[in-house]
Amino acid sequence: MTVPGAPASPASHPGADDGVPDSLERLLVLYHALYLTRQAEERLEEFHDQGRIPGHFHRSLGQEGGAVGATMALRRRTDGTGDLVAPTPRTTGALFVMGATPLEYLRQCLGRAGAPTGGRDPGPGWTDLDRGLLAPLPAMGNLVEVMAGVTLALKMRAEDRVGMVFTGDGATSTGAWHEGLNFAAVRRCPLILVVEANQWAFSTPTHRQTRIQSFLERCAGYGIQGVQVDGTDAVRVHEVARAAVERARAGEGVQVVELGYYRLSGHDLDDDQAYVDPAELERWRARDPLQLLRDRLLAAGAGDTSRIRELEETIRDEVVEAATEALASEFPQASPEVEG
Repeated sequence: MTVPGAPASPASHPGADDGVPDSLERLLVLYHALYLTRQAEERLEEFHDQGRIPGHFHRSLGQEGGAVGATMALRRRTDGTGDLVAPTPRTTGALFVMGATPLEYLRQCLGRAGAPTGGRDPGPGWTDLDRGLLAPLPAMGNLVEVMAGVTLALKMRAEDRVGMVFTGDGATSTGAWHEGLNFAAVRRCPLILVVEANQWAFSTPTHRQTRIQSFLERCAGYGIQGVQVDGTDAVRVHEVARAAVERARAGEGVQVVELGYYRLSGHDLDDDQAYVDPAELERWRARDPLQLLRDRLLAAGAGDTSRIRELEETIRDEVVEAATEALASEFPQASPEVEG
């Protein structure tokens, strides 16, 4: 089923983002990526409840607009000449924006042989330099150091490319986060650091790990620029991220974007969030980025809800088909022992 005006996937717009953010086409592209993220993660949650997921799974529920809106500001290519992004296990939308397919994603999380990593190290992320993807690291904050080196290499080669790295609240308290940020700032690397301020680091609220009111307060100490934005508003995130990308690409050095929102799911699916105030959770559920963007689509001229429902049906069918194929995929075979 095709939907007039809607892309087959977010990656069908591989160039630099250029256009009016509130144009109907731009909103449809954003909505496609958000809804695809929500559907893929809901399918994985079902797999988790069935005991099919090897390891932990972190949902981006309530945060989809941040990963999608920010990553959509990058130049997305498939030949290794585009921008790069280093997501966290919770920024699923970034994978889809950079060109990952639901089948790749589901196979990867299920640990199947046809996954991007061949079933080794199953988890929601992998390295694909052609599409500009770097795999998450288990040690929090370390990817800032990695991306500082990557973007320094881009600068030394005089390549017109930038790198974006996502981190959460907890990572900002690690030495690697500060060391990487300081190094990138001193060398004026074309790096965009996106801090997903979802107010939790596992079960530790942000106010229990730092006295600052915003992570942007740390920018002054490193001589860099930062902007805070409502992370539930995918369109606004996109606008702010696009401006930060343009500044970094123009040689202005490290840019920081702080996304303010709330983690609506537990640290992982084995976390029941017993430590969270239920009333606070309900208040933030009213800021569902998917519903906010849906309302914006209607206000921008998408007509009645039938066009949006048709797009959603197309995406659901795509995810169901991918899930069926992923479950039918073979597990990796153990390598034969080498006799010495």
